[in-house]
Amino acid sequence: MSNIDNSNVFKDIQNNSQLEKLVRRSNQIGSDRTVCNWGGGNTSSKMVIQDFRGRDVEVMYVKGSGSDLASMKASNFTGLRMEDIKPLMERDSMTDEEMVAYLAQCMVDAKAPRASIETLLHAFLPFQHIDHTHPDSIISLCCADRGKELAQEIFGDRFVWVPYIRPGFTLSKMIAEGVAGNPNAELVLMEKHGLVTWGDTSEECYAQTIKVIKEAEAFIEAHVEQEQLFGGEKYKALPAEERKRVAAAIMPVIRGAVCDSKKMILTFDDAEDVLTFVGGKNSAELSQVGAACPDHLVHTKVVPLFVDWTPDAEDVEGLKSRLIEEIEAYKQHYADYFERNHNDGDVMFEAAPRVILIPGVGMINTGKSWANSRVSGALYHRAIAVMRGATTLGNFVSLTENESYNVEYWPLELYKLSLAPAEAEFSRKVAFITGGAGGIGSETARRLVQEGAHVVLADLNAEGAKQVAEEINAVYGENMAYAVKMDVTDEEAVRQAYTEAAIQYGGVDILVNNAGLATSNAFEETSLKEWNLNMNVLGTGYFLVAREGFKMMKAQNTGGSMVFVGSKNSIYAGKNASAYSSAKALEAHLARCIAAEGGPYGIRVNTVLPDAILQGSAIWNSSWRNERAAAYGIEPHELEEYYRKRTTLLVNIYPRDIAEGIAFFASSKAEKTTGCMLTIDGGVPAAFTR
Repeated sequence: MSNIDNSNVFKDIQNNSQLEKLVRRSNQIGSDRTVCNWGGGNTSSKMVIQDFRGRDVEVMYVKGSGSDLASMKASNFTGLRMEDIKPLMERDSMTDEEMVAYLAQCMVDAKAPRASIETLLHAFLPFQHIDHTHPDSIISLCCADRGKELAQEIFGDRFVWVPYIRPGFTLSKMIAEGVAGNPNAELVLMEKHGLVTWGDTSEECYAQTIKVIKEAEAFIEAHVEQEQLFGGEKYKALPAEERKRVAAAIMPVIRGAVCDSKKMILTFDDAEDVLTFVGGKNSAELSQVGAACPDHLVHTKVVPLFVDWTPDAEDVEGLKSRLIEEIEAYKQHYADYFERNHNDGDVMFEAAPRVILIPGVGMINTGKSWANSRVSGALYHRAIAVMRGATTLGNFVSLTENESYNVEYWPLELYKLSLAPAEAEFSRKVAFITGGAGGIGSETARRLVQEGAHVVLADLNAEGAKQVAEEINAVYGENMAYAVKMDVTDEEAVRQAYTEAAIQYGGVDILVNNAGLATSNAFEETSLKEWNLNMNVLGTGYFLVAREGFKMMKAQNTGGSMVFVGSKNSIYAGKNASAYSSAKALEAHLARCIAAEGGPYGIRVNTVLPDAILQGSAIWNSSWRNERAAAYGIEPHELEEYYRKRTTLLVNIYPRDIAEGIAFFASSKAEKTTGCMLTIDGGVPAAFTR
């Protein structure tokens, strides 16, 4: 490979109109998931550019490996010199390893991403602009047992049919030879795989892709009998609210059952097409035929788990038991599948299902993140569409078991997964944070998400929590944070907030009990109303939130961490703050009580004891500031300096300091610590634990 830095050349050609058109065409194609799977498909354009010596060179720009067409930019395409690639057509064979190494030598810019697995497919065809897509209608045709025969009805002699073979050199050459042998060819149908189209201009190429897809689509829809889809209806869907209630109840159980060495984030989907499929008479059998497209395999596995359950909203406990049994059986079947097909050096993925189908309820997906879980769900929507079309045309067929395995564990597919960011301390974990809109709560959320966590921000201030969630998602990605309105003193509201957490992510691993308020009065002037207010929010509220969290963590059976945000006053008798100090002492002891009971379940409970967090605090922006200043005989604006000077370290304490303490207790660094209190107050001697 040349050591010459061509980065400036690449920057110049980013402005090339042909490349810009390729980007636009790719984005158009990728934005419609009925045309192209997430992360799947590839596009190319051939053009002439000037190389670093000023010579005209024919270059093909093709999608880089690991990219998604919907969001592709110019930098995601890889330019390769055609004069270096064309001689490969003379070869009889080429291994994947040889192909990857050879193409690396053909790159215009060594810093560009690795070229698509199907680069040679584009290079060997003598067309300037080429699309390879996985449209629902086309794959329905290519996965029907009479697909080739039906294709002749639709396209006449305008197509080339290529039997299934895994992408690479051999398939690329077969396609090129098939097209060369048919002067009327306008498209290629890849059995059990997808579509290839082309055009003289980028616009013509896109138009041809859409035209072909619509021809197949119209043919299928003309034959659809709605009442007979998937064999006709066997089960009716439960009402929407019942579906949600059942899903919320079972998702923590599922989450525990699918989490072996690694946790999973879950998503719930009860879209109409899913409900139609899971309610079909033939769907249980149909779902086990195999993947609808090779591109699906890494994210959906070969088959989903189709749960044998008759929809009954009153039989949630029965469904839980069935799920535990069937997930365990699925994992054993997957391990057996791996054992039958594995090659030397293969390392088995998590054996748990990525797609779980439940009659009457819908689909639950699993993944290492919310986004990853959603991808498996999005791909199974495409699988449902393909099975709908294929069974309308005949019988649905898929890859053999060994063919499926060789795609799922194909090094070139696994390379795409290697491009994902490394997992962090809180990856795959869900944190439920009360007082999420406030200074400590919002800073804790940012701290945990920064290391991979998904967070639920619960707060009476719904708008404030929503704003924090939006800020986090704008930085870290869609739905990494989710806001929910919750009054910690309302038992039903607390339950509902956990229901939302289960529906959003599948459960909870970390609870940060942080909601708060504060009042200040001399003891004899403390009213019963003030006393009850502190006890209700800081005592009962912490109890209700912790109790529901404890139940969910037990249901998951994967342990958990609770961190209570107490106060210096938890162990220090604060002047003119008897109600607040007593409630904070209650919190600290409640945490120890839960720690004693949670140990056998791997549930750790610890407390951080902050002091004087003035920054970003709703409490300190209330009358509490004036009341505390009066108790110390100073002006309100002097409080921050007063608190700094009374610490042995002569420092102020900020929300980020408390967030660090919470993150420590929630992390693996504290996995053997429970029932502990950590002061984060700069050193207030009167509050030293003893």
